[in-house]
Amino acid sequence: MLDKRETDVRNAVRTSYGKIVTGEAKDGGCCGSTINIINSAKVISREIGYSDEEMLTVPEEANMGLGCGNPQLIAEIKEGETVIDLGSGGGFDCFLASKKVGPRGYVIGVDMTPEMLNKARMLAWKHGYTNVDFRLGEIENLPVADNVADVIISNCVINLSPNKQRVYNEAYRVLKKGGRVAIADIVRIKEPTEEMKQDEKLYCG
Repeated sequence: MLDKRETDVRNAVRTSYGKIVTGEAKDGGCCGSTINIINSAKVISREIGYSDEEMLTVPEEANMGLGCGNPQLIAEIKEGETVIDLGSGGGFDCFLASKKVGPRGYVIGVDMTPEMLNKARMLAWKHGYTNVDFRLGEIENLPVADNVADVIISNCVINLSPNKQRVYNEAYRVLKKGGRVAIADIVRIKEPTEEMKQDEKLYCG
């Protein structure tokens, strides 16, 4: 899988995460009833650093348990700031950041999966989040102007990019001078086998 063209990698990731939203994913923690999905997501989120208080302040449907940490623990988001979330998914971290920046602040979520984006936008409308904007786009080519963000956050998404240096270049472009980056992600500690490289489920998982 890692040896394929970048577009193939992106398409595989986009398809995989789209199936999570539509309920077509047949394995992993996202199958089963809606209640089971929500309960499983809460357990996962609690284990990776989100408090019960945080989870109670945002729409529970936004939490799909897809993260691997809590970037907001180190982001130090302040009232009035502009935050960009790379790979915003269902909007969970965006909605949390929205509470912290307040009505004078702004949160931009960027995701390349239309199904994720539709879900996030629906939840924002349903629950009255007026300071959050969800945009369709790739994190390697952010649909954001230069020097916009005070803070960039990302939760277990950059590992999915086939061009990580481009992601960091884009983050630098959209950050204001003195801006901050808070990333929760996974790191490879040994070379995968050729069989693992060709396994789409491992890459997207």
